[in-house]
Amino acid sequence: MTVKELASLIEGELLRPEGGENEVTCGYACDLLSWVMANGKQGCAWVTIQTHMNVIALASLHDMACVIFPEGVSPDEAPLKKAAEEGIALIKSPLTAYGICARMAQAGIAELK
Repeated sequence: MTVKELASLIEGELLRPEGGENEVTCGYACDLLSWVMANGKQGCAWVTIQTHMNVIALASLHDMACVIFPEGVSPDEAPLKKAAEEGIALIKSPLTAYGICARMAQAGIAELK
């Protein structure tokens, strides 16, 4: 599934066009950055409420497919710009983190292992 397809599945808005064709291989939900640093994976769709620059750095470090912000949360301009430079797709969804993960699981997106 592409990031664009995932955005549609979770009623999300792709915040920039960059990375929309990235392939999603698994899903992960976590707000503890050190945990994500230790466990992140290439192709992952990461759900987090955090919106600062370190989120973009971590997503880039692991070459994640996208970062998903639940409950309508959106990052400021600086993280948006950095994500575009790094090719990291960002999605804002009105759903809760739980709802996003439930829909990803129902669509067959595996959890990060």
